[in-house]
Amino acid sequence: MTANCILERVTETQSTNDDLLERWRAGELIDPVARLAHKQTAGKGRAGRSWFAKPGDSISFSLAYPFKRTPAEMTGLSLLVGMAVITGIAEALNLDSNVLHQAGLRLKWPNDLLLNNSKLGGILIEGGQAKAGDSTWMIIGIGMNLRNRAAIEAGLDNPSGLKISALDQLITAPAELPDTEYLWIKLIAALESALKQFDEVGFAPYQAQWKHWDAYTGQAVSISGIGKEPIHGISQGINETGALLLQQDNKTLVIHAGDVSLRAQS
Repeated sequence: MTANCILERVTETQSTNDDLLERWRAGELIDPVARLAHKQTAGKGRAGRSWFAKPGDSISFSLAYPFKRTPAEMTGLSLLVGMAVITGIAEALNLDSNVLHQAGLRLKWPNDLLLNNSKLGGILIEGGQAKAGDSTWMIIGIGMNLRNRAAIEAGLDNPSGLKISALDQLITAPAELPDTEYLWIKLIAALESALKQFDEVGFAPYQAQWKHWDAYTGQAVSISGIGKEPIHGISQGINETGALLLQQDNKTLVIHAGDVSLRAQS
């Protein structure tokens, strides 16, 4: 981990992302800042959704990081962050990434971690560039379930029947999860290393690596959030910018934003 990353820990806040966004907008950010909250009262997911995090059973934090790249050059960042989180998990649990892959850990485009097709965690990235020539500050929010999967799932307003997983499902007894502080430090170290490389080379060199973790390659999916009706097709992975490739009959659509879900089979 770089020496100039400021580590902050708070007992309670509405949203670690909002905390750091406010400071960015006020011009108060100089060095990278990582902010960990024991409890978030208004945690955020993508598209204005709320993120439910049960204190003690989950980890919620944000990292504010400055890039030399312009906002237009940040494509694929959420995919890279997902891979960095996997690296941090492997380090914290002292497990080889191949073991995690065999156990069912996967990434869902563009911003979710899955364990055996159940949601383990999510990524929310906000921020931008105050004016031309400034650093591009991205606020990277990460939430992940650690334990008590059933209790977290029961606490959700969950009309869609979302299935939840937790990190302790990767642990074989009598081993236990490391404490949250240790996990957080490992995740931050992995993120900083990955973000530094991304700033230098972009996403393209990581395309093949992300495909290895892709939960949906070759499967029938529907893409929502683009128009009034979902778009259906077969997921064909991603291109060099991190956009989703969707096969429809004899054409391939390039999807730059949206939420992916498996299409129900009739």
